Amino acid sequence: MFSPDGVQAPKEPDASHRRLDARRNQARVIAAARELFTEHGLQVTVPQVAERAGVGRATVYRSYPSKEDLIVAVARHQFQELEQRTRAALDGADAYRELCAYVPDLFDHLARDRVLADAFSDGRLVPAARILDLIGQLVAAAKSSGRIRPDASELDIQIVLCGPVRQLIVLDQRNLAVWRRYADMVLNAFRS
Repeated sequence: MFSPDGVQAPKEPDASHRRLDARRNQARVIAAARELFTEHGLQVTVPQVAERAGVGRATVYRSYPSKEDLIVAVARHQFQELEQRTRAALDGADAYRELCAYVPDLFDHLARDRVLADAFSDGRLVPAARILDLIGQLVAAAKSSGRIRPDASELDIQIVLCGPVRQLIVLDQRNLAVWRRYADMVLNAFRS
């Protein structure tokens, strides 16, 4: 394509190249937001995320019109990873052993990732019902070992597991040893 003065104009990037750039930028924004939210909590601003991602604010706002939209996107990404870990535990050969490894791992992740913890305990940003259902299936499968209370129910999971998570968040507890202690207490509550 030539300009009116006969000089070849620079080529416009094709649509697939623009989409690829947009996907890369979106991945960089999510990664930056995840890092910043984990490091500093939800008070991080969109301009801080844009700066960390190496993009302009408009790039962030184009995909995430509000900070809440960005938080939801990060929480969804975190939930997908959590769901994969939960499904992996559910697919394990020994459900009791998987449960005993899963709960401390879950508490470790929640202690380190405030967005995930808030989303998990709140349920407004991302519905936690799917994860809780999978955990319920893991507890049910572990019952066959005879080492889990036969009366353990989904309500117990919501109260016994989510209760400490919510309270640790409310208390702004960040000490991993404290989170691990409560993970052990949760497991002990389910043991027969």
